Amino acid sequence: EYTLDGDGRFSMPLIGTVEAAGMTHAELEQLLVERYKPDYLVNPRIFIQVLNYRPYYLIGEVRGTGAFPYRAGMTYMQAIAIAGGFTYRAKQDHVWVIRADDPEQNEIKLSIEERVEPGDIIRVAERLF
Repeated sequence: EYTLDGDGRFSMPLIGTVEAAGMTHAELEQLLVERYKPDYLVNPRIFIQVLNYRPYYLIGEVRGTGAFPYRAGMTYMQAIAIAGGFTYRAKQDHVWVIRADDPEQNEIKLSIEERVEPGDIIRVAERLF
């Protein structure tokens, strides 16, 4: 098991530091096979599985705010339900989201049926009436 640092790197025996940021599972598997194959292993077989993702964060008009563990395939509605649901003042048809990989940290409006991504900051707005 290996843990990526904040820049998406980790270190492995014999081949040293590996840059994994922005790669898919298949791309990282292929990179590792290529790095081990020429000098260290004859026929390397490598399988990548993510054990822990970054948490998502909920703020605004939800009963429970804070950081929550990410689950693949989860919708914003499911994420809000895990936090105890909406407050009575919440707008319930959409959420405002800041994606973890957005360097400008722009807030975007998404349907509650969209999928949560690891590291999302989810804000449930207050309705006016």
